[in-house]
Amino acid sequence: MKRSLLILIGALALGAVIFACSFFAARHTTVLCCAQPADDLNWLRLEFHLGDADMARIREMHEGYLPKCAELCVKIATAKRELDLLVGNGTNLTAEAQAKVKEIADLRAQCQSQMLEHFVAVSQAMPTEQGKRYLAEMKKLTLGDHEQMEESMSDHPGHEHQH
Repeated sequence: MKRSLLILIGALALGAVIFACSFFAARHTTVLCCAQPADDLNWLRLEFHLGDADMARIREMHEGYLPKCAELCVKIATAKRELDLLVGNGTNLTAEAQAKVKEIADLRAQCQSQMLEHFVAVSQAMPTEQGKRYLAEMKKLTLGDHEQMEESMSDHPGHEHQH
């Protein structure tokens, strides 16, 4: 009985210590996060270990790029709404709807090109090795979804989708 009581007290003490450590670690993390202002580029600084001078150059590029990006996003969204209206509940794809599909594709290609140009410029503002790694990641994000779709639709051996 005495041994069971000691085990129970020991387990409760261990649980209290684990709880206290978790509580203080979470509190410390929260204080650190709240002390740093919200920064949409902070991930870049942390991931690529960039200094203040690198971040200042990159931030300037980023802020210069955002209006171009927003403008293209608006154009793409508008064209998609127009396509939705043209297609409606119809059973045929009109020439006008086909032209709108091409317009959307052209806008998306323009968007990808601008993004890649921006990512190349940012990578050149970084130390060489970090810039190479950054550009490789951004190319995957920019082109990856399209490449996966193209591969899934191709008829090379091993794919279920055959033309």
